Formats: sequence, C-alpha cells, structure tokens
Amino acid sequence: MTMADLVEQLLVPLATATRLLLECLSVLTVLAGLLATAGGALASFNRRLPRRPFNRVRLSFGSWLALALEFQLGADIVFTTISPSGQHLVQLGVVAVIRTFLNVFLAKEISAEEALERQSAPGQSRAFPTTAGE
Repeated sequence: MTMADLVEQLLVPLATATRLLLECLSVLTVLAGLLATAGGALASFNRRLPRRPFNRVRLSFGSWLALALEFQLGADIVFTTISPSGQHLVQLGVVAVIRTFLNVFLAKEISAEEALERQSAPGQSRAFPTTAGE
C-alpha cells in the first residue's frame, strides 16, 4: 500500500464526515434563522417600531439564508475534492453563484434599509438584528 493510498483512505471518510457536518449546520442555520426572524418579527409587530416591518423580516431571514449558503458551499467544496465529477463541479458553481448574488444584493438592501431607518428615526434602535452574527 502506497502513502497516497493510505492518505486517500483517511481523507475520504474525513471529507464525508465534514460534508455531513457542514450540511447539518446549513439546515440548522435555516431553522435558527426562521426562529430568530419569527421572534423578531413578532416583537417588532407588537411594538410597531419599524416603519416597514415586512422588509426588515425579509432582510433578516435573507441574512440567515446567506450564512446557510456559506455552509452549503463549504460542503460542496469538500465533496468535490473527493469526487470531482462534472455534475459536482456544476453543483458547486451553481451554489457559489447563488451565494454571491444573494450576498451582493442582500448587502445593498441592508445598507439601503439601514440608511432609510437612520433618516426616518435618528437615535432609535433597531427592532431586531438583520444579520446572523448580530
């Protein structure tokens, strides 16, 4: 058995486990985003603080989806390293493009929404965070 065979025998199960972990994190991130966004939406609707609550809810959940796509992209990268077929490369490319477009447009919308909120209500805090890390 060569050193390359030994490394491959160790790498494949490690990559498979890593992929599964990243996919689980992706699903859990969507679930956490759903719960956080729903809770924040209910709180903001009860307080009636934001002027455009549906837009805030959409942007908040979009941020969570962007994070979930990061995990999914990582899972696809790991899987493609151990099984680099044409189908897997296409899948990786599609996820990367979706993630990139979502992040670009989401960042623009969040900036525009925050600027609108600053203009309409200076000094007032946000009803709930717009990104997963806040």
